[in-house]
Amino acid sequence: DVQLQASGGGLVQSGGSLRLSCAASGFTFDDYVIGWFRQAPGKAREGISCINNNNGSTYYRPAVKGRFTVSSDNAKNMVYLQMTSLNPEDTGVYYCMGSRGVSYWGKGTLVTVSS
Repeated sequence: DVQLQASGGGLVQSGGSLRLSCAASGFTFDDYVIGWFRQAPGKAREGISCINNNNGSTYYRPAVKGRFTVSSDNAKNMVYLQMTSLNPEDTGVYYCMGSRGVSYWGKGTLVTVSS
């Protein structure tokens, strides 16, 4: 079975940092793009970053570029999202998603940034 599980969320003060982890199993990790999405309260889910495990290329939403860093450990089937300079607008449930045509979603982890 394909499984993805995000973890590492929590409560942090504005200006703080968190590192999220995404554990993946059940598919050929190296062939997939892994994306990070977040859903703020009352808002639609939005993509914020992704990494292509095949070639290492990355993408960041402009609002997080320079503050967030996505990385992958293909040997461990893990993807990480290092988040720095967090602000209250970063609050939301963060999900990881694996995609190669078909997309697989994991359960999210809640990040709360207090002002």
